[in-house]
Amino acid sequence: MTVTPGGPEDPRNPEAAARAIEVPEPAGGWGSMQGIAATELSQKAGPGALETLAHLNKPDGTACTSCAWVKPPNPSAFEFCENGAKATLWDLTRERCTPDFFAQHTVTELRALSAYDLENEGRLTEPMRYDAATDRYIRTTWDEAFAAIGAQLRTIPPEAITFYASGKAALEPSYLYAAFARMLGHNNLPDSSNMCHETTSVGLKKVIGSPVGTCQLDDFEHCDAIFYLGQNPGTNSPRILHPLQQAVKRGCRIVAFNPLKEAGLVEFVNPQSPVQMLTGKATRLAHLYLQVRPGGDLAALMGVCKHVFARDTAARAAGEAPVLDDAFLAEHTHAFDAFRTKVDGTSWEALERASGVTRAEMEAAGQVYVEAKAVIGIYGMGLTQQVHGSEAIGMLVNLLLLRGNIGRKGAGCSPIRGHSNVQGQRTVGITEKVALAPVEKYREVLGLETPPQDGHNTAHFLEALLAGRNRAYVGLGGNLAMAVPDHERVHPTWRNMDLTVHIATRLNHTHLLPGKQSWILPCLVRSEEDIQASGNQFVSVEDSFSHIYSSMGRRKPASEHLLSETAILCELAKATLPFNPRWLWDEWRGDYARIRDLIARTYPDQFADMDRRMHEPGGFFRGNDARRRVWKTDSGKAEFTDPSVLNAGGDTSPEGALRLVTLRSNDQFNTTIYGHSDRLRGLSGERTIALISPVEIARLGLAEGQRITLVTAIEPETRRAVEGLKVVAYDLPAGTIAGYFPELNPLVPLGLREKLSDTPASKGVPVLVEA
Repeated sequence: MTVTPGGPEDPRNPEAAARAIEVPEPAGGWGSMQGIAATELSQKAGPGALETLAHLNKPDGTACTSCAWVKPPNPSAFEFCENGAKATLWDLTRERCTPDFFAQHTVTELRALSAYDLENEGRLTEPMRYDAATDRYIRTTWDEAFAAIGAQLRTIPPEAITFYASGKAALEPSYLYAAFARMLGHNNLPDSSNMCHETTSVGLKKVIGSPVGTCQLDDFEHCDAIFYLGQNPGTNSPRILHPLQQAVKRGCRIVAFNPLKEAGLVEFVNPQSPVQMLTGKATRLAHLYLQVRPGGDLAALMGVCKHVFARDTAARAAGEAPVLDDAFLAEHTHAFDAFRTKVDGTSWEALERASGVTRAEMEAAGQVYVEAKAVIGIYGMGLTQQVHGSEAIGMLVNLLLLRGNIGRKGAGCSPIRGHSNVQGQRTVGITEKVALAPVEKYREVLGLETPPQDGHNTAHFLEALLAGRNRAYVGLGGNLAMAVPDHERVHPTWRNMDLTVHIATRLNHTHLLPGKQSWILPCLVRSEEDIQASGNQFVSVEDSFSHIYSSMGRRKPASEHLLSETAILCELAKATLPFNPRWLWDEWRGDYARIRDLIARTYPDQFADMDRRMHEPGGFFRGNDARRRVWKTDSGKAEFTDPSVLNAGGDTSPEGALRLVTLRSNDQFNTTIYGHSDRLRGLSGERTIALISPVEIARLGLAEGQRITLVTAIEPETRRAVEGLKVVAYDLPAGTIAGYFPELNPLVPLGLREKLSDTPASKGVPVLVEA
């Protein structure tokens, strides 16, 4: 279609943009309230849950276990979102998964249940031991569990042991977990970052010297434009919708890049606004919405840069002020000329093919950037879970650097994290890389000699598992076996391990792949009292903006037999490690302030006086060099990058293949399924679906409602297939198909990973359709 600039179909025309964006219903509003109510009805959390919600994300209240959004210094009356409320109600369920339940079912029988059915049995109540003779988990005692696990760990070579962390554990148990692994003699410390935002830790650090975002909350009060890529706030981080709404109301323009038109980027009804709730009048969020192909963000951003260069050239020719920030570029950046040469040498036709959007759309987005004085770039896993995700992050940074949009008020790069403390776990030592571990401070503070060899991340753990080299697994939360790629290859080998240990709150499918010895150790949730020798304990967490906050639970535990994560780790370490007079496990268990003293001594520049400062409203900021325009890169400056590809998905798609994007539903947090409603996409009833555009349905000779099989189109020596998926017509770019995580994880080959970070490329898997 030919688009006349400024005409009715030009995406730069706001009326045309508004007509083009349609979603089943706005994010927030009464639908959000109904979603919370449905979870409360299913979990029967009771009136006490309302008190917990009232204190959620407040100073010295309970930190939400959902996303890693900020706990503001001046919180609103209800400082939680639909997702946070669901996670809290899920934790505080009245349902109990007792030893009697396990006595009635074999592990083989339980594996046939859905994720929802398993978790809906409720909270685990007592430690359990797997009995291979009966294929059942049976009741055990804490003393028996600790003694047996410790004895087994001592017989296994350290390099064959993996300590995995899911991302929810607070800073105190996370610090001890990392230290425990190294005391045992290994650095095998994969965590959930390896599955999602490790590309940020590697890719962003390479170009600006910081492995985390540079923004603070008040930047959202001063930005003129927000470029929002590959993230669905309505489902994954709804509390960000409040600052987005306020930004739009004062004139900020949001440009969204995503293959799906997600409601949370289109319209929002604020549940805390009586006027919006009564009238139903939504705030329109996205000024422009570019429906890129999977991986097409990279080319689309290059097209935005191309327009910025064109406007700068025109301005200089007309004797007007330059568009580019020449002073910033000269003082703070490296390799600008090579990047400009690459952009100038790349045709609009090539960018349209790679991105899936038109030149007019890219130019419209570029004009928003040119007209904005301060721009924030926000992104999620749609950008990072690609084969060349680091290059996509680099391209976003390229764009921000052109006008000095890093390191000043109202501007910066802001990745949105998922788990509530996944960023914090890395901060306090959960990393497989020795170079990132506090080796000298461990020696000084703990008398610990860190093993010199790098450990393995999640991908390398799976490779070791397939090769029979990994013999023990300790999981600090999570449902890793379902979250990983390549289920048909990985799951059978999981059961070959000598030992599997699961520190958990509810039953999930990873627990149902027991090793030769397997233990379930049930723990408290964050909203429950954690009574130790010195009383009820505070813990601490880190948000996406590098702020550290306190959190305390006040609900009675679900069972008298539960222990905290910290208590479990201290007892495991005592049962496993030789005595060392500097390893004070009993003291650390009895008073978590002693652990915070260790953290402050290990990281004095960031955590000095941690035990006091974490109680301040808004917590404390541990600092960010790139925000101060101090660039800890190889060149000492912010790096422009010259991409090797135009689509971050790479060149892996055979002829006729579609690119698969895996999604989370509105009734889901990671592998936890709260129900079967995905109302913000107008979907409900089942999760075995394949979303395909009407054009692709017709091209493939399919019919809506038909059941199909998806087959991975690469690595043909191994057949990877998911059968029985219902075809659902959905507005998607050409060549794109979408479906739910983790149900479609069997289609993701372990070898399809981001080049620098090893993150699974789950947002661009080449697949073929079998009718």
